[in-house]
Amino acid sequence: MYICICNAIRETDLRKAALTSGGDAETTYACLGKRPNCGQCLGKAGEIIDQERALAGQHASCEKVAV
Repeated sequence: MYICICNAIRETDLRKAALTSGGDAETTYACLGKRPNCGQCLGKAGEIIDQERALAGQHASCEKVAV
């Protein structure tokens, strides 16, 4: 699914970028070589970024316990 129509940013690309960038949606877009145009996507993009980072944090804590 496309999250940002202006920049053709897919949810999967945004989720991957969220794990390698710090900061908000605009910072994550910059990691993809993009920048917000109309800005209507930033709220939803921010939710997805937060969700992906939270999931990654849960996986990291599970790995520590399993070792």
